[in-house]
Amino acid sequence: MNICLIFPSISEVGFNSFGNAAFGFPASHIHHGLCSLSASLKRSGFEVELIDMRKLRNWSHFERELRSRKPDIVAATVMSLDCDTVMRCLSISKRVLPYVVTVVGGVHPTVSTEELQKERDVDHVVVGEGEISLGRLLADLKDGKPVEQVIVGEPPDLDELPFIDRELFDYEAELRTPFLPEVFEFEPPFVTIIAGRGCRYNCSFCQPAERKLFGRHLRQRSVENVMSELLQLREKYHFNSLMIHDDTMTQDKHWAQEFAQQYKALGFTQPFFAQSRADFICNEEETIRTLSEAGLRGLSIGFESGSDRVLRFLRKGVSVEQNYRAAEICRRYRIRIFANYMFGVPTETNAEAYQTVQMIKKINPERRSYSFFTPLPGSDLYEYCRERDLSLVDTYAKYNRSLFVPKIKGVDYVYLRRAVEDALDLPWHKKILRYLRRNSLINRSMRLLAPYRPFQMVVLELRHFMYRGQHLEQQQ
Repeated sequence: MNICLIFPSISEVGFNSFGNAAFGFPASHIHHGLCSLSASLKRSGFEVELIDMRKLRNWSHFERELRSRKPDIVAATVMSLDCDTVMRCLSISKRVLPYVVTVVGGVHPTVSTEELQKERDVDHVVVGEGEISLGRLLADLKDGKPVEQVIVGEPPDLDELPFIDRELFDYEAELRTPFLPEVFEFEPPFVTIIAGRGCRYNCSFCQPAERKLFGRHLRQRSVENVMSELLQLREKYHFNSLMIHDDTMTQDKHWAQEFAQQYKALGFTQPFFAQSRADFICNEEETIRTLSEAGLRGLSIGFESGSDRVLRFLRKGVSVEQNYRAAEICRRYRIRIFANYMFGVPTETNAEAYQTVQMIKKINPERRSYSFFTPLPGSDLYEYCRERDLSLVDTYAKYNRSLFVPKIKGVDYVYLRRAVEDALDLPWHKKILRYLRRNSLINRSMRLLAPYRPFQMVVLELRHFMYRGQHLEQQQ
């Protein structure tokens, strides 16, 4: 039985975008979930292929790929942003290959199961984790056994899973595309790993979606298991930089400390990037120091807001004071900061948004990542907005981080765009951005400027102002 996995991320970067330097990491990275599914299915004896939509020219190209491969099963991972793309993939699959069985999984089917059940081209919906349950589904289909439409995934023992099948993708692209080399000075070859699943925290813009996907508790691979994978990656790819892709790598301080100790003991000197939280950094400075000594060079931190009231509304569990202290600690240990900020949260005032601008300027992180709040399905804030009729998101394409698309009623987006431009604190950036936006030249400029180091910081900021959903028009 031949299964074809679909990676549908053209909603973010568009057709024919694979490896495009203008889009950076999103155009080159692998999807760990699909790679893990592939490894588990191959271990069970199934043939697995991938259609990476970023590598295709258009929908006709997708149809030709299907006719050429003739899979028995088409399975797609679905984020809310990608839902339209996936449904079109499945519709074409059913038309071209009437016998094909279609399966969807991932976060959107997990939090919006009934919605996906109603889609005429969806045969089966996998809720939660799929490594064990998808294999059983395929085995039952192969044996002709009856199968329910909804399959509830069984959480696997992470140490029992095979290492992910990186070669499912064109892996050379990720190897040669370090994460923000202009900021963190990472060199290729570059690799990514995921060491755990789940989140202990309770942010209202995320939970309970993640708990529905991975369960209520944090599950981490043993440090020994992670080191075994890193040793394999070092031998095979000779990597020079590393990203640990976990939502929050430092959730368990003992695990983080052991990781740092083992990383050094096994002779790893490659710099690495991870994600953490301001409260952890403040409370566990010794752990941050230990990680820095082991090679931690960059941290993604969700500062979110410069208003304590907004942080409480988001159930973030941190304070503005902790945001400032965390930044100071990172500076102390020469850890560069990838700072995440969120504007346009329901109930946020313009004065509170400007407090965020002031915090951005004071922290002055090496990388600023701005987003306008989007009510994502499965989150408590999604329900908050739905109950109060606040959401302006009426298409899947609007589930994005765009600064151009209004998401919430009553939010002054004109003010917020000006606030974000003010937060850049670089007048020549602002002039360039305003000119390019007025003249619809953002994409073209990104492609032209990306190869040239003097302009790379401009390109970094342009990416944040680009509405990635505009590529949906290529799919029509």
